Amino acid sequence: MDDQSIIELYWARTEDAIRETAAKYGGLCRSITGRILSSPEDREECLNDTWLGLWNAIPPQRPARLSVFVGRVARNLALKKFAYLAAARRRAEAVCSLEELEDCVSGRETVESEVENRRVERAVSQFLRRLPEEKRNVFLLRYWYFFSIGDICRRTGFRASKVKSMLSRTRLALREYLEREGIEL
Repeated sequence: MDDQSIIELYWARTEDAIRETAAKYGGLCRSITGRILSSPEDREECLNDTWLGLWNAIPPQRPARLSVFVGRVARNLALKKFAYLAAARRRAEAVCSLEELEDCVSGRETVESEVENRRVERAVSQFLRRLPEEKRNVFLLRYWYFFSIGDICRRTGFRASKVKSMLSRTRLALREYLEREGIEL
């Protein structure tokens, strides 16, 4: 079933929407949540929460790209679950990925307005669009999908030193870009 038909099922409030979404995007969601959460039970709970989250979000939203929307919901729920879990149960790879980005995107506990958050999101998206495809893909594999350096090497054919260097330079360029855009780090 195509994405627009699935979205129409949500708008019609038909439970088939969830079944069709799970059939089409269940693998994507399992992949995303599996890289963030280590427990099968936590991943399954996150998947169920994803379907509920989609049911509650569509309508009123009508996503232009359903795959991206579904992936974002699954990822955000997995990250919330990840933050909730005790430190001993956290996936080291995800912790490492997030710590590497600390210097670029502040995780301060101050309350930021929704407008400022959207400004940062737009700036990061613009930065990523300007990157060559190879660098953008490596960056997203590491910081969006939480791939390990080894997994990125296997997927791209690059050596670990090249991946680490590419990530380091891209983080530095992101930091400089955000500072030029007037975003306080």
